[in-house]
Amino acid sequence: MYEWNFGDILDGVGPVLPKDAPALIHGDRVITQGQLQRRSNNLARALIARGAQPGDKVAFYMQNRPEYTETLAACFKARLVHVNVNYRYTPEEVHYIFDNSDAQAVVYGAEFRRNIEAIRGRLHTAKTFIEVGPGGGFAEAYETLAETGAGEPLDIRRQGDDLFFLYTGGTTGMPKGVMWTQNDLRQVTLAAARLMGPVPETLEELVAATCQMGPGPASVIGPPLMHGTGLFTAMAGLLAGGAVITLTRPNFDAEEMAEAIARWRAANLTIVGDPFARPLAEALDRDPDRFDVTCVERVTSSGVMWSREIKQALLRHMPKAVMIDAFSSSEALGLGSSMMTAAGEVSTAKFALGERARVFDEDDQPVAPGSGKRGLVAVGPPGPVGYYKDPEKTARTFRVIDGVRYSIPGDWCVVEADGTLTLLGRGNACINTAGEKVFPEEVEEVLKRHDDVEDALVVGLPDPKWGQSVTGVVVLRQGARLDEAALIAHVRQSLAAYKSPKRILTGEVNLRAPNGKADYKSALAFAKRALGQ
Repeated sequence: MYEWNFGDILDGVGPVLPKDAPALIHGDRVITQGQLQRRSNNLARALIARGAQPGDKVAFYMQNRPEYTETLAACFKARLVHVNVNYRYTPEEVHYIFDNSDAQAVVYGAEFRRNIEAIRGRLHTAKTFIEVGPGGGFAEAYETLAETGAGEPLDIRRQGDDLFFLYTGGTTGMPKGVMWTQNDLRQVTLAAARLMGPVPETLEELVAATCQMGPGPASVIGPPLMHGTGLFTAMAGLLAGGAVITLTRPNFDAEEMAEAIARWRAANLTIVGDPFARPLAEALDRDPDRFDVTCVERVTSSGVMWSREIKQALLRHMPKAVMIDAFSSSEALGLGSSMMTAAGEVSTAKFALGERARVFDEDDQPVAPGSGKRGLVAVGPPGPVGYYKDPEKTARTFRVIDGVRYSIPGDWCVVEADGTLTLLGRGNACINTAGEKVFPEEVEEVLKRHDDVEDALVVGLPDPKWGQSVTGVVVLRQGARLDEAALIAHVRQSLAAYKSPKRILTGEVNLRAPNGKADYKSALAFAKRALGQ
């Protein structure tokens, strides 16, 4: 089987694309395919010249912008490993990612300079700092490096087992680096594409197809590139020679997304469930003649519930689109999917099992369709190598069953008689709020550090805007009174703002089972009653 490498794909496809075709679009800023090739080659050479060796890690600490995708291309070409950093993290959380990943270089947005300055002295592996901005002092200016040099392709031999990292939250709340080989990640993508027909199976075939068909379609990426949903779809557009379009505003703006679709006649759209789809549908409904989005052929979502009613609302404006609800995680791509078109409807949270996926009970036995028995969804090879520097969690998540190595991230479901899956949720009570993963244990520990709090649990409540809202339920110490604003501010001192509870409640509620374990069911029921849900 052919061994794929993303840097080889870019070097093969780039030269046969029209040099003036758009590659990266951000508002009025357009980087053409020719510019992308030249600038990413220059940046790759600059990273190598500053000591980066094959396999070294490069931390990406920036909001959505062309430089993110451009740096990604440079890393692929230089055989360096992408490390995504959540820009909403506090400096201490950012330090953890840099330190845990052994980042050799850091590329960051100028707006995060103070955070970098606060932690730089404690970073032992980071040698190169590149600022997307003016630079100065310890950091070099990104634009200078991208524009310095002839932009010639690198004379470098790459391999299919060159690594790709995607940091994701762990069951204890600490992010972990999921390690993929580039070939395996490419093979997962091709496996899904083969279901639709023949695909190029070698680089030569891919280059020939690109010569014949030209640039790939334009894609509007709504969610942050620092997360898997946005990153993987942006990578697909980049490797296909299409235009990757990112939005300019720091918070999601439905009208900006609709305008970008209409302006660039985008065929692909990436969102994160109802938190993105609902305001987009509402914006289109308010003024149906303002934005022509009939060009959209595919809408992809992952990570948050995407309701049937909102899919229907979008289809009224995108009649030829396929709504693809992907059931995946960073360590388990291809668990399942749900597709909906104007010709047919599907139920919310109902997914077709992926070709490589299986469902096992807690004894590693297959769950029979229609049995009503709960099971854990598992996906077989190709899969990740494991978690970086975490053999214990790797052993828990990636298990061999009947001679096959499966990734089992902890998603519970019921297999219906027709073979479809009804999702029940992640066993670790992970909260998804506007596409961000929040693990209750992390927030609970911060709450319990407050002098007024005896005990605390954190649950996710249904929310039309966020998908789920982080909600704290606390037991106060004797004599203390609830100061909700003060407790929320206390959490924000230690954790990113999106992890902070939207509400904190107290009252007559028992947060612990007799064995001392957390009773999330009681906490959730109490919170719903208190807020009238």
